[in-house]
Amino acid sequence: MAVSLRRVPPPAAGIPGETRAARPVLFSGSLVAAVSDLSPPVLPMLARPVARMPRRQGLAMEAKWDGFRAVCFALPGRCFLQSRRGADMAHAFPEVVRAARELAAVEPCVLDGELVVAGDQGRLDFELLAARSRRSGRRAAASALAHPAHLICFDLLQLGGRVLLEEPYWQRRLLLEDVFARRGLAAPWALCPSTRDAAQAQEWLSPEWAAVGVEGVVVKPVGQLYRPGERGWAKLRSRTAHDAVIGAVTGPVTMPETLLLGRWDPAGRLRLVARSTPLSVSLRQRIGGELGLARPGHPWRDVTFSAGWGTREPLQHRCVDPALVVEFEADAALDSGRWRHPVRVRRLRPDLAGEELPAFRA
Repeated sequence: MAVSLRRVPPPAAGIPGETRAARPVLFSGSLVAAVSDLSPPVLPMLARPVARMPRRQGLAMEAKWDGFRAVCFALPGRCFLQSRRGADMAHAFPEVVRAARELAAVEPCVLDGELVVAGDQGRLDFELLAARSRRSGRRAAASALAHPAHLICFDLLQLGGRVLLEEPYWQRRLLLEDVFARRGLAAPWALCPSTRDAAQAQEWLSPEWAAVGVEGVVVKPVGQLYRPGERGWAKLRSRTAHDAVIGAVTGPVTMPETLLLGRWDPAGRLRLVARSTPLSVSLRQRIGGELGLARPGHPWRDVTFSAGWGTREPLQHRCVDPALVVEFEADAALDSGRWRHPVRVRRLRPDLAGEELPAFRA
């Protein structure tokens, strides 16, 4: 379903409503004026992370979704679903490409948005989306029926023969809303909610919105032009506090650099839930002074952890006695019970035991 700009509903389960090898092109103003159609690949405009919500006038704020950035070229004879880095994803998401062909016949345009897939529990499922991106042919067609993708649209780069990169955000947004309204666009299209009300944007940072797959807020000056490849927007991630036991560390046990955090599952197994960002010197000293050496039979003794998301390089770690609990701050990117991004440790929790923590659930 499309989410209206004027009335943003409360969070709920579910989604709000030719291959080329050319190098991505960064368009200048003079080049934009000289072309009638954009051609893939076009690098999407990006956002830089900020620690707090900007408060000046003239800003629009949009919900940030847990998915893949995608630019959809819905043009006659050229329907292309482009990834952030310029690759064609049409083979993996045939339902979106089919809808793009239908849209191109009545409203040729180029849309910028976030490609998402909802899991069985209604929350946006990044792992399922990543798995779908590796499929093609019959497997992709079957996945499209079982777990259809949606493109949550937040920008319009071309409408008809008019390239809009040199138009201000507010104008592009009005044209985008008009396309949704006039054409009655529905799945797989969804309109990203946008507001100029800081209180509304603050709600999108709440745990309730994080629970359905909203990662935070993207802030955009209303008069800003679209600058491909530039970090001209700002993004603020929603963060919530959690507790876990320290199961292993990197660096010396007496002066750990990062922590590998876990929770016990219902079967009594210690499961990894997060890796921390590098600790401050004071936290390294405090935690290192409390950690105990791993005893025989440690559950992670023979376990290999990846050094990072998307890499097979093993992480060099040292197991410790999984008795010490810490509180940490995490964003909303949670995959099968594990936080995708490194978490920030806040403090020790000597008042808690590992058995008192919520059980691990994938």
